[in-house]
Amino acid sequence: MSVIYVLLAISISVAVVFFAAFVLSVRKGQYDDTYTPSVRMLFEDEVVGEANGPDQIKGKNQTENSTNQ
Repeated sequence: MSVIYVLLAISISVAVVFFAAFVLSVRKGQYDDTYTPSVRMLFEDEVVGEANGPDQIKGKNQTENSTNQ
């Protein structure tokens, strides 16, 4: 039974070490995306027609929706 307590203590300490390593790496900016902002202007934006109106958020109009149903 004492082995379970030892294994539980070891597993909790390993979990704490991994959590601390994760928090430190996030604080140092290891997961920051530095590549995408530099190439964002190379991607084409989705063109939404101005005549469609504000209900047409994704560029689909009412006739496309009614024919798909």
